[in-house]
Amino acid sequence: MKSEKILNTLDNTAKPTLGKETLIHHSVYVKKLRPLLPSEAFEPDRHKLVILLVNLGIVVLGWGIASHLDQWPVYLLWLYLPLAIIMGNSIIVLLFSSHDLMHGSVQKKSWLTYPIAFLGLSMLFMPPTQWKNLHNLVHHNNTNSLADPDRNYLYQQPDTWGKWIQNLFVPSVEVNPLWLIIGMAGSWFVHNFRNVSSVLLFNDKSVDYVPAAFTVSPKDRLTIALECLGILGIHLSILFYLEFNPLKIALAYILPIALGHAGAMFYIYTNHMGCRMTSINDPLINSASLRVPKIFDVLHFNFSYHTEHHIFPSINSNYYPMVQELLQIHYPGRMNLIDAGEAWGLLMETPRHYKDELTFTDSSGEMSVDCGKSQADQV
Repeated sequence: MKSEKILNTLDNTAKPTLGKETLIHHSVYVKKLRPLLPSEAFEPDRHKLVILLVNLGIVVLGWGIASHLDQWPVYLLWLYLPLAIIMGNSIIVLLFSSHDLMHGSVQKKSWLTYPIAFLGLSMLFMPPTQWKNLHNLVHHNNTNSLADPDRNYLYQQPDTWGKWIQNLFVPSVEVNPLWLIIGMAGSWFVHNFRNVSSVLLFNDKSVDYVPAAFTVSPKDRLTIALECLGILGIHLSILFYLEFNPLKIALAYILPIALGHAGAMFYIYTNHMGCRMTSINDPLINSASLRVPKIFDVLHFNFSYHTEHHIFPSINSNYYPMVQELLQIHYPGRMNLIDAGEAWGLLMETPRHYKDELTFTDSSGEMSVDCGKSQADQV
């Protein structure tokens, strides 16, 4: 396939250094920092399981209240909006708490892990077996490399529907504001559909409408298909419970999901999309951590500490700030740490395709921007 040849060509010419900066493999950071962290940092934090279940309860409560919306006077419907916002935040929490659960930082292996993760990820339309393969195995081991399904597209990759939609939706110097708004609510679904369809329909690394295709075992492929049917059943049950009433669906289903997906995508866009590609998995170069108001770190399990997470995926997220302090002491001036607003601004000022490891370009290939310019505030 043409896309495979492009990837192989770039992979063969990939440099082990970025500019004058030598890449350091993930394992080197682990070996250096692991002895400096307390043993309790690697103990499961079961209270996050309670938080996950509480947020599931909030979403269910929201639907219960919404079932009576057709009895509310029209002039009082606005009172449901704060609850829709809270439900949207709960969907973000369900993603991040399920994320931690699947990484093993919430509880040790248990038969409960799978059904809870299934429920938590269902509002994100994400089969947990797909998440395990895509996120835990492929993304974490190949972060922002040619083999990472979560990276930006290469300019040289074919102009497929997947690439076209991402170029239309993602924050960049080219994006139309209206499409960006739509994309904030819809990009998670597109990303999910793109990868799930690649696995279920083809399960072949030659698939060219994803940034980087990956394969799963026949057993996992069947499980993912069954999980998709289960998630579809959950969502149809919600719509049935809401009586397919347009008002109830708009306020209690579409709005919370759109807000939740948009909030999650803000983090996801800024995690890696503004960073360089790396042929060696160096989390301090291929990932970024954000400075956000403390309330968001409390609500979202310190998800803004994303570089720290990539070094220790299974650590209790309460200890991410300690990891950051150690990084600043032992690797000063190396990591990408940036204010959330500035990170977003830089994404909007730069193009979103990789011309090579070090350079962003636009959809026409006319612009050339050093990826380092999108990582403006290193500490």
